[in-house]
Amino acid sequence: MSLRDNATLVISQLREAGHEAYFVGGCVRDMVLGVEPHDYDIATSAKPDDVKKLFDKVIEVGAEFGVSRVCLDGDWFEVATFRADLGYSDGRRPDAVEFTDAKGDVARRDFTINGLLCDPIKDEVIDHVGGQIDIENKLIRCIGDPVERFAEDKLRLLRAIRFAARLEYQIELSTHRAFPAAAAEIKQVSPERIGAELLNILTGPHADRAVDLLDQTRLLIHLLPEVHAMKGVEQPPQFHPEGDVYVHTKLMLGYMVAPSPELALGVLLHDVGKPPTFQKTDRIRFNDHAAVGANMAAKICRRFHMPNTVTDAVANLVATHMTFLEIRNMRESRLKRFMREPYFEDALELHRLDCLASHGNLDTWRWCLDRYLELEPEQVRPPRLLTGNDLIEMSYTPGPQFKEILTAVEDAQLEGKLDSREAAIEFVHRQFPRTP
Repeated sequence: MSLRDNATLVISQLREAGHEAYFVGGCVRDMVLGVEPHDYDIATSAKPDDVKKLFDKVIEVGAEFGVSRVCLDGDWFEVATFRADLGYSDGRRPDAVEFTDAKGDVARRDFTINGLLCDPIKDEVIDHVGGQIDIENKLIRCIGDPVERFAEDKLRLLRAIRFAARLEYQIELSTHRAFPAAAAEIKQVSPERIGAELLNILTGPHADRAVDLLDQTRLLIHLLPEVHAMKGVEQPPQFHPEGDVYVHTKLMLGYMVAPSPELALGVLLHDVGKPPTFQKTDRIRFNDHAAVGANMAAKICRRFHMPNTVTDAVANLVATHMTFLEIRNMRESRLKRFMREPYFEDALELHRLDCLASHGNLDTWRWCLDRYLELEPEQVRPPRLLTGNDLIEMSYTPGPQFKEILTAVEDAQLEGKLDSREAAIEFVHRQFPRTP
């Protein structure tokens, strides 16, 4: 059975026991849009204890809020009791709830497009909030008073941006007007939740428009002041005819297609070091902006509690994005070391986007791609010819010089100058003679 069939069966069993039950939220929105939902949420009059009695496999994930997870034929569904939320003192979660009916349940939700119910038995959409009209008119509108909706849950500000960008909708006027005051309090939300929502925004379609919306609604200056600082920062017109640093970055975001989180953040932050390093003397300069930007990018990632692996990759993408200017003249050993870095594919894609959003010349990118594809794994990471133990057997004293010697051996190997242990031993004796 399909996911929808199993979800419909959950609703059927709830109804057979005398309860109301409907699909609710994003799955109904997607169905109206003609998109196959990837999950189905169910709203019901049944209390958590009732749900436990009806299904064999149930996990209570928030019984005090009336939320359970039900497994049917291997598929999991969130089943929530119709409820009204009572107070949001932390600006994120309700202080308490009271159980209500279907109409009262959708009235507490965020946006009209997410407030639709669906009866899958009758194949009928039930709309208490005008969501179908807003879908038709391509509008993001808060249910009820937008000031109250945003006060209840500040993360809704970022969700509105994500939906507007992803669906290419406009934000309805009264909803838009409620943003600036609420944006000033966005940091009430935990950094982890903000970071996760920002990643959803940046890795989804139309990330360029999303960043513009973040700016228009005052969220950008509160969450990412370093990105906001890119606005109006001039660039050399011979290299960047498109405009300032912000315009350039936004163009790159618009060219992305299904980026990894690391690439999306790398694109957003690759020139974050330009505003603090801007100089205009005989010409516009950004001395060491890649190194400065890498440190800034790492701090930004840590601010939103990104995983260390993501933080490290983003910092490396920012630090090395200018490396492509000299890549054709690199020693073979350095080139291969760069190409074997775990972040190299993202670095190469960032370079392509960087070129597309500026001068448009992709010659270096094509050269790099060809070299990368033609190299076999053993060419970029060949078996080691010598180890530290070998150096000890050769009567070298362990110490800092070991790293220098082994690096020199590998460089020569990567450049095709050494292909055997014997040749490597002779190379070491010649290049690093032992002191008597």
